[in-house]
Amino acid sequence: MKPIRPLLVAAAVAAAAPAAHAQQTASDTAPRNWHLLDARADNVPGVSAERAYRELLQNRQVRDTIIVAIIDSGVEVDHPDLAPVMWTNRREVAGNGVDDDRNGYVDDVHGWNFLGGPNGQNISVETLEVTRLYGRLRARFANVNADTLRGQARTDYELWQRVRTDLEARRRSQTELLNEYRQYVTILTQAERVLRQEMRADSLTLPAVRAFRPTTPQGREAQEAYVSFVGQGYPLPRLQEAVTELGEAVQFSLNPDFNPRGIVGDDPANGAQRNYGSNDYEGPGADHGTHVAGIVGARRGNGVGIDGVAGAVRIMSVRAVPNGDERDKDVANAIRYAVDNGARVINMSFGKSYSPEKSLVDEAVRYAESKNVLLVHAAGNENEDTSEHPSYPTPVYTQGGQRASNWIEVGASSWKGGRNLAAEFSNYDQALVDVFAPGVDVLSTVTDGGYERNNGTSMASPVVAGVAATLLSYFPELTAAQVRQIIMESATRYPGLNVLQPGSEDKMVPFAQLSSTGGVVNLYAAVQMAERMVRR
Repeated sequence: MKPIRPLLVAAAVAAAAPAAHAQQTASDTAPRNWHLLDARADNVPGVSAERAYRELLQNRQVRDTIIVAIIDSGVEVDHPDLAPVMWTNRREVAGNGVDDDRNGYVDDVHGWNFLGGPNGQNISVETLEVTRLYGRLRARFANVNADTLRGQARTDYELWQRVRTDLEARRRSQTELLNEYRQYVTILTQAERVLRQEMRADSLTLPAVRAFRPTTPQGREAQEAYVSFVGQGYPLPRLQEAVTELGEAVQFSLNPDFNPRGIVGDDPANGAQRNYGSNDYEGPGADHGTHVAGIVGARRGNGVGIDGVAGAVRIMSVRAVPNGDERDKDVANAIRYAVDNGARVINMSFGKSYSPEKSLVDEAVRYAESKNVLLVHAAGNENEDTSEHPSYPTPVYTQGGQRASNWIEVGASSWKGGRNLAAEFSNYDQALVDVFAPGVDVLSTVTDGGYERNNGTSMASPVVAGVAATLLSYFPELTAAQVRQIIMESATRYPGLNVLQPGSEDKMVPFAQLSSTGGVVNLYAAVQMAERMVRR
């Protein structure tokens, strides 16, 4: 990779540097499009996208429309803000039941679903990888005398011990959490019943309940409970949704005897198998993927909903992520599908703690690298150091130990800035995490034509994918490695800024130590740097 001279890096960073060191935002609410705003002009540590379009790109001609693949839970392809930007496979005739382009996938008009079956069914809930590992190893080691094991068998047995301990701990934790949330639902349901009676109201709102003056002890208790839950962003539907998800985790995702893979009809153990799945690009639960897709490329300037980061983009939906852990085989095939069908950027907002077939994913990443395709991956939401607790897939190849040149690992930053610039949930590492990007209270598209704010490195990753797509649409001659270089070297640094270490209530650390760049992605500075690189 040809380095950019330090003087140019300093100039680009200085041009976009905030007036203060990630100054703490005074507002209690994130601006609607905060992730697109500018730290200097708007006093919010976004990625300076609106400023870039206004000052640098307004009179510049788009030279290419970039396909961005969203490997995720599915995408609502007819969402009003996404339908105009969905990728369409022009070589395929929709609905004729024929593989017109002979790529091995029938009627893949807007993408593919590696979790779908030939009869229209879909995997919704899956086991975790730790659960699958436990199930495979249990048959070998459940009743074995460890003293008799040697070599690889001993190594596998020690893995079995770790996996068993991990699974048991997760089951205990999730069961306890499920019971807690069931209690919360009971408390809030009772509180709402009392408040509706005493307020003589059919529906409740937070301002109305706060303004209410209860005259009974029951009313005061109900008001306190309602304000406590709803005021912190936990209305009854959200609590009920959490109970459903936790119940699924205990009953299915952490159950080694549960196996939904028969729905797909493939051989899960055959890593070379490619052509399976269905053309149901949305699947049964596409909120996450739809939110990610909107951040990348929701139609800009149409007066509807939100604006994505990238303007000249087409969204390809590749469904490989269930409610549970994705399988390495599916991730590898999803990457290959995206590459073979023209994607120049692939967003991967998912992760897991184990990757028993990492070699399959590594091979697919090398394939993408050979085809000049950029991979953008969310660092994870466990507020952990990823060198100690990896969130797979990871950019370091198992064989050889080199790092993929076409991979950007993304942590999440917050609109609050200052000591709260790093999102409290974000994973971090000074070597393995490359940059941070907005991932708190990000407004984007969800299913049924809706919009919601979500938190996670899952939101930060598509911000970076959108920045990459924007650069490629104006400077298509750039390679994936050059785009990565530009994004990293143009990121806004915050020298001297100490922030709360993610997951800690009081430990302060330099923001510069949480990623290799110590910066937040900046489209304005990236465009300036790309211009200089292309001229050279």
